[in-house]
Amino acid sequence: MSKAAPPPPDHHRYFLLLILFLAVAAAATVTTNATDTHKFKEAPQFYNSQNCPSIDNHDDDDDQVMCSTEAVHVAMTLDTAYLRGSVAAIFSILQHSSCPQNILFHFIVSSKSTDHLHDTISHTFPYLNFQIYPFQDDPVSGLISTSIRSALDCPLNYARNYLANLLPPCVEKVVYLDSDLVVVDDIAMLAATPLGDHAVLAAPEYCNANFTSYFTPSFWSNPTLSMAFAGRNACYFNTGVMVIDLERWREGDYTTKITEWMELQKRMRIYELGSLPPFLLVFAGNIAPVDHRWNQHGLGGDNYRGLCRDLHSGPVSLLHWSGKGKPWVRLDANRPCPLDALWAPYDLLQTPFSLES
Repeated sequence: MSKAAPPPPDHHRYFLLLILFLAVAAAATVTTNATDTHKFKEAPQFYNSQNCPSIDNHDDDDDQVMCSTEAVHVAMTLDTAYLRGSVAAIFSILQHSSCPQNILFHFIVSSKSTDHLHDTISHTFPYLNFQIYPFQDDPVSGLISTSIRSALDCPLNYARNYLANLLPPCVEKVVYLDSDLVVVDDIAMLAATPLGDHAVLAAPEYCNANFTSYFTPSFWSNPTLSMAFAGRNACYFNTGVMVIDLERWREGDYTTKITEWMELQKRMRIYELGSLPPFLLVFAGNIAPVDHRWNQHGLGGDNYRGLCRDLHSGPVSLLHWSGKGKPWVRLDANRPCPLDALWAPYDLLQTPFSLES
């Protein structure tokens, strides 16, 4: 009696498994792309005053417009990770400015993302006066030392060191802003901060902060290094909000001075916190004062846990979620801090389930 032939392979079952595998892979790709590609609602155009000086007096030459001395110049970095925060910051600046049409934005962008981010800003703010400046990561990458939070080690986080080189020489003064903030006052008032006869930059100072904690014991135990602060009433200031005199910066070659401290940090660890300490080493004690209302910082909590924090006492012109916790991340996770509700009205992210009024 002949033996029964073995059953044929279950091709149908293998086919279904293959389809299932491809579907899962496709879903993962869609999810990844969805997080990498943000879609934003188009922001309304604001006309907040009828008495604004004209900055468009150079025969429609875009390069000349970007050099206008009548404009408020604002510099920010743009990247995909913080783009949602950047868009909210831009929106808040325009909404509260007395002359939003006279604000010129200078965006520093990683050279790998220039086209994508240019298109995003153009579609979200079709009327915006802005210029994109590609930033090469390689020169600064070799100078970065690891810090207490990986986000602080991104090369673009150091772009503020190079503003005087990146922006056109005709731009004499600029307001530098981080991406995790919203402005709730007229930024022209911040831009008009007097820098006196010698100061290169202006920022709110916080002399109650423990200044020594930003540097290592080996720094303070070395008289040659710690003498950097001799004769200076050095106080902490946050580099996420600064008014910078670019002419004085260029004349004093302050990019080189900051770079020299970063090079020393690579040889012997003298500080812990990313791009901030070199600014303190070069400028602390020699900056023009700005009212604390212009940087209600620390709303993201500390750099380890990102716990909720309250506002400092006093009036508020700018809310800054410096620290680990970002409002858009906490809102998406349905674990917001109370003050995150103040950021939410400026969020222009277009979600598939949002209902337009």
